[in-house]
Amino acid sequence: MTDRIGIDELLERVRDGLDRVEPKDAFDAAAEGALLVDIRYAALRERDGLIPGALIVERNELEWRLDPQGSHRAPEAVSHDIRVVVICNEGYASSLAAVSLRQLGLHRATDLIGGFQAWKSAGLPVVR
Repeated sequence: MTDRIGIDELLERVRDGLDRVEPKDAFDAAAEGALLVDIRYAALRERDGLIPGALIVERNELEWRLDPQGSHRAPEAVSHDIRVVVICNEGYASSLAAVSLRQLGLHRATDLIGGFQAWKSAGLPVVR
């Protein structure tokens, strides 16, 4: 029999291995060359806007688009050493996504605490 855990415990476990960032830190990281990756679905992007310069990648395509060795990679996925900050709506799904990217060797992948909503609340740039 295997041990079973709930999503809250899983989220806590995966976050232990991430150097999660606050909105201002993500903004600064992007200015220094980090890749911000917005995994929110289209309806949320249309409703709330976009982070200027963020790469839009639907969650179900994330690993294929960011794997530097993948045949379907985005042009921005140039190396396993790139700093990636994954952004979802509120900072939950992005933690799981960042860990998945780390499993692909993107060892600097992390996520934004509070997601897009925290970015917006911090008064950082958003375009409609």
